[in-house]
Amino acid sequence: MKLEDLQVYQISMELADEVHALVMQWDNFYRFSTGQQLLEAADSISANISEGFGRFYYKDHKNFLYFSRGSLFETKTWLTKADRRKLIDEETFQTLMKSYDTLGIKLNNYINSIGPKGN
Repeated sequence: MKLEDLQVYQISMELADEVHALVMQWDNFYRFSTGQQLLEAADSISANISEGFGRFYYKDHKNFLYFSRGSLFETKTWLTKADRRKLIDEETFQTLMKSYDTLGIKLNNYINSIGPKGN
């Protein structure tokens, strides 16, 4: 299997592209403050999935997936801040949060599939 075949990787890449397009619409102050933090967190999800995928030992692989999950929660926090600061409309906020919730479920399932049972 190739990295690009992983559904969690594909979804995380697509969502990061959506976040990027959104942030690029903001004025400079918000793009370089809230936007930079949001985009770095969103990009980190797929980056950690790929780094873990390249690890030889399943425990290393899982650790990077845990980092990815942490970045997912950070992304949701920055989206919440963007919503509270009126940088995104309510529909966009709800759609993205639902997408990240779904990704979180898939990421947890992927984490649970790595390595021997009980580890």
